[in-house]
Amino acid sequence: MAITYHTENENLPPIKKRIVNKWIQSVAECYGKKIGEIAYIFCSEAKILEVNNAYLQHDYYTDIITFDYSEGNRISGDIFICPDTIKTNAEKFKTFYPEELHRIIIHGILHLCGIDDKAPGERELMEINENKALSMLPEEAYKNIKQR
Repeated sequence: MAITYHTENENLPPIKKRIVNKWIQSVAECYGKKIGEIAYIFCSEAKILEVNNAYLQHDYYTDIITFDYSEGNRISGDIFICPDTIKTNAEKFKTFYPEELHRIIIHGILHLCGIDDKAPGERELMEINENKALSMLPEEAYKNIKQR
């Protein structure tokens, strides 16, 4: 298992890596999956727009883009996350930043586990699975993390 965290023109958000890595592994196991190579890349709005344009031909900002390299029951992928968009979404949805950050972190894992959110009804199913996963996150993951 290898979960790595990288930044590109962005600071690393407040993540308790050991706790989060165990949580990610537990969530994946709920779907019968094992963790392979997962790389989180935290990047600017400009970078995520560039990635969205280049690889998905989408001309809009987003909070996350997941590239799936999974084989069999071993999930692997590159997950681009834009902290600035997460901050905006936290304000929009009236939640606090660390919760929204962890929601997006696990959102990418859920995609790698085979849960989609594009077709009718899938967004609601994704949200149910996100909430279930967030309920599994130990409280200590949030301890001493300030609002961004």
